[in-house]
Amino acid sequence: MAGYDTNPFADPVEVNPFQDPAVTQITSGGHGNIEEFNPFSENSRLTTNQKTVPVQPVMPSQPAVLQPSVEPSPQAVAAAAQASLLQQQEELDKKAAEIERKEKEMRNVNINLRQNNWPPLPARCPIKPCFYQDFSADIPADFQQTCKMLYYLWMFHSVTLLLNLLACLAYFTTKAEGGVDFGLSILWFVLFTPCAFLCWYRPIYKAFRTDSSFNFFWFFFIFFCQIIIYIIQAVGIPHWGDR
Repeated sequence: MAGYDTNPFADPVEVNPFQDPAVTQITSGGHGNIEEFNPFSENSRLTTNQKTVPVQPVMPSQPAVLQPSVEPSPQAVAAAAQASLLQQQEELDKKAAEIERKEKEMRNVNINLRQNNWPPLPARCPIKPCFYQDFSADIPADFQQTCKMLYYLWMFHSVTLLLNLLACLAYFTTKAEGGVDFGLSILWFVLFTPCAFLCWYRPIYKAFRTDSSFNFFWFFFIFFCQIIIYIIQAVGIPHWGDR
């Protein structure tokens, strides 16, 4: 073949690398083709299409500084304490006024409810009851039975004086000298019946109701004196009218 040396032992032919078809094809396209393969121009084109985000500068960290504590002045502390005391005093005054108002209301209710009911007289009677008596409301449960027994004792005492009056009346109808006994029996019945109620039964009722030592003392003193008088009348001086 013409122009082609097939002798492998011949001297090597010097080949120009710039004459390579691949290189000549690229370089023959002009500067426009070369700029497309320019990495710098490619990077610049990419950076122009993207938005750059500014980087915030990093401030150097500073050590924490403790703020000095500000102590209030003694005048401010005293003023605050005085204001607190005044507020508490106002609250206490309001509570005291409220308690006093409730006590007045309860007192008025008790006055309206605690109407006198003894002695039990009919509504048409011109004389109204003089005392209030209610064992369940006034007397503690532990002493109600004792107080009722003393009340029954007073009733028995009154009935005894009434029977004595009737007996003296019967004696007076049969014998004229029995008039003095009949008169005294009327006096004992009229005098001792209310006096016994006022002098020893009502004090013991009040003593159980209010736990009053004075009323207890008064009851025992009067009750003892009455027993002594009755013993003298029954045994020592059987006929008061003879004197």
